[in-house]
Amino acid sequence: MNMANSTSSKITLVQKSKITVKALMAERQANNTLFDSDRPMLGLIYLARLDLDELLNPDRTEELNNRLEGASNHLTKQVLKYWSQNKHLRVSFDVRPARPGDPEGMRDGTNLWGRVHDSIRYVSTRLGTRSKGFIWFFSFLAWFSQQKKKNVPIILLLDEPGLFLHAMAQADLLNYIEAELAPHHQVVYTTHSPFMVDPDKFHRVRVVEDKSIDSENELPEEEQGTKILREALEASQDSLFPLQGALGFDIAQSLFVGPNSLIVEGVSDLFYIQSMSRVLEEQGREGLSSDWTITPVGGSDKVPTFVALLSSQMKLKIVTLIDFSNSDKDKIENLYKKKLLKKKNVLTFADFTAMKESDIEDMFEEAFYLTLVNAEYAANLSAPITSSDIAGPKDRVVVRIEDFLKSNPMNGAGFSHYRPARYFTENESNLKSQLSPDTLDRFENVFKALNTLL
Repeated sequence: MNMANSTSSKITLVQKSKITVKALMAERQANNTLFDSDRPMLGLIYLARLDLDELLNPDRTEELNNRLEGASNHLTKQVLKYWSQNKHLRVSFDVRPARPGDPEGMRDGTNLWGRVHDSIRYVSTRLGTRSKGFIWFFSFLAWFSQQKKKNVPIILLLDEPGLFLHAMAQADLLNYIEAELAPHHQVVYTTHSPFMVDPDKFHRVRVVEDKSIDSENELPEEEQGTKILREALEASQDSLFPLQGALGFDIAQSLFVGPNSLIVEGVSDLFYIQSMSRVLEEQGREGLSSDWTITPVGGSDKVPTFVALLSSQMKLKIVTLIDFSNSDKDKIENLYKKKLLKKKNVLTFADFTAMKESDIEDMFEEAFYLTLVNAEYAANLSAPITSSDIAGPKDRVVVRIEDFLKSNPMNGAGFSHYRPARYFTENESNLKSQLSPDTLDRFENVFKALNTLL
């Protein structure tokens, strides 16, 4: 089905808030000549667990009344499960024979009417008088629910599905897509809205642009026309706007940008860096310059996108200090191969540990980091984790701990990078004497390397 066409038909249909059941049943469904605008209403009827044959019976029996009420309750639960904008709405159905005063086209047969009740304002309105966004959401849910019962794989191509929805409603639609559609079907949609981009899943995003439109000079033949870009690093500033908006909203609470921005992966990196800088400075050694603004971006997957967004602002000095694993090698190298950053501005902890793969936790001695983990999770571990417990060929201590905990799970907690880092910061004064000379040297070398880039 062409989703772009069916979407507008759905809206047209539901705005009528009623349909001639006889025409739908006898004249179109039976002859397999349904209009696109019929399909959402059929989906709505089936979603509400109503039977078309029963609806054609003009007698308002108690059984039909009960079915209509049950259908209303079921449909309300289905819609409000994902529509968070107003949890005080209730959808209801009414079926009755046509009357002379009904709208044109509804003056014969048996007609189905839909209304929306607001329990806060004690009013009800025709379904079609609700916002276009609610109508679209309602119609799409009704249509797809019917398709879902067929248990047939579907490729859904949606053109600007959030067009009529405001920011929060777009988030509702994303939740619906993620929970109901993505596990079973391939979903591809276009958008210009930052609210339709899930900041936790940037790897799914593809940027579509035609660079020849903005170029004053003729581009090589292979660069002409519309291109689908897998890497955000390759996109123009205008095309990156939805990603800028999405990323901005996601990290607004933790994002601090200054003229000298040090990009790290998470808050745990910020805790360790700030604490170790204080420890070194107390000993008269070099800590991180106060000219640096540490910016945690919420994960390694967001680092390239964040750098791409900020690198266009020429007044900013941007340096990254990030974990390194073989799986991230190409992503990290692209930061300077795409000329977003100078190679010297891309630092990893592996540069300072003499290990093939390193996280910031590997800057500490293994025994010391286990001290942090065991102290923070003392109430959750059946026994302290030892070096022999996590012995193995892998370099990164966090990975080895996570592997150990898969077969020796903690009680009532899951392991995270954040909690040991917080524990270190909160108990810094008592723990700093346990830091080895090698640990102090490694962190000082990091800070010296960063300060020379100012």
